[in-house]
Amino acid sequence: MKTIRTGPLSLRVSERAVLTCLAVAALTAVTAVTTMVTGDFPLTVGEVLSTFVGQGDGASEFVVLTLRLPRLLTGLLVGAALALSGAILQSLSRNPLASPDIIGFTQGSATGAIAVIVLFQGGMTAVATGSAVTGLLTSAAVYLLALKRGVQSSRLVLIGIGVSAMMLSVNSYLITRATLEGALAAQAWLVGGLNNRGWDHVRVIAAALAVLLPCALWLGRRLALLEMGDTAATGLGVDVERTRLALLAVAVGLAAVATAVAGPITFVALAAPQLARRLTGASGPGLAASALVGGLLLVVGDLAVQRLFPTTPLPVGIATGAIGGLYLVWLLATEWRKGSTR
Repeated sequence: MKTIRTGPLSLRVSERAVLTCLAVAALTAVTAVTTMVTGDFPLTVGEVLSTFVGQGDGASEFVVLTLRLPRLLTGLLVGAALALSGAILQSLSRNPLASPDIIGFTQGSATGAIAVIVLFQGGMTAVATGSAVTGLLTSAAVYLLALKRGVQSSRLVLIGIGVSAMMLSVNSYLITRATLEGALAAQAWLVGGLNNRGWDHVRVIAAALAVLLPCALWLGRRLALLEMGDTAATGLGVDVERTRLALLAVAVGLAAVATAVAGPITFVALAAPQLARRLTGASGPGLAASALVGGLLLVVGDLAVQRLFPTTPLPVGIATGAIGGLYLVWLLATEWRKGSTR
């Protein structure tokens, strides 16, 4: 741990965390370059750079600026938003299983999107709006049901899991009542993916992060104090319930917008914060590292499904679900072993 002083201000920085963030950023850059130059229409790095400065031919401009770059940026930003949401929820609850896709927020967001697709045949804007609205309503319901002399972490997780199961049944019911075309569209959206994502999606998730990311970082110190327990945090001057509510609002907003843009991509919010903590060796939430790891996980997963299955454009949600399922089994087994040895 190193202390940097600038006049009256000082900042404590973990050298390991900084090096980890730089390494993750470098891997992300390598993945981004690979995404831009490989595929059915291979390009050189020079051709991509020429396209960026407006000197590429028509084919290169279409491939780079219409197909690949918006999809890449959407994946980076959605992965970062999901990871930030998961990091906040896991830190608040002090439970590695707390993530928006486990405790109901993602399923709640999906309900609004499916309702718009099935009942109103809405476009991207309407689907995103419906997803965000029901995501916020679901999170409010989970919070209020868990509110009893404050919000205990175990109660929040258990109630969230129950609400998630209820919303999953509602989503299944909506699909059964849909036409064949509507059911196929809803089911495709439910998998979660980055296929056919354009600049409209990039603008939505970028605007959300521009507002919510500074809020999350500003509340990060209080979040670290909350991990010490409500009593200790109160003794250190933290308004526990108000801070918890603000952090929950930020986490829910991030998850709702990410789900609205890319569908319910699973397990990124669950795995990225835990991987970030292990890589950095941090005892606190590590929001910046979590965001970087989340973006890397999603773009690597998307690149893998694009290049391994070039003739069948699989949604990245299939890859994250398969890998995340194995991670969840490992995490549950690890937590069970820890509990059995206490």
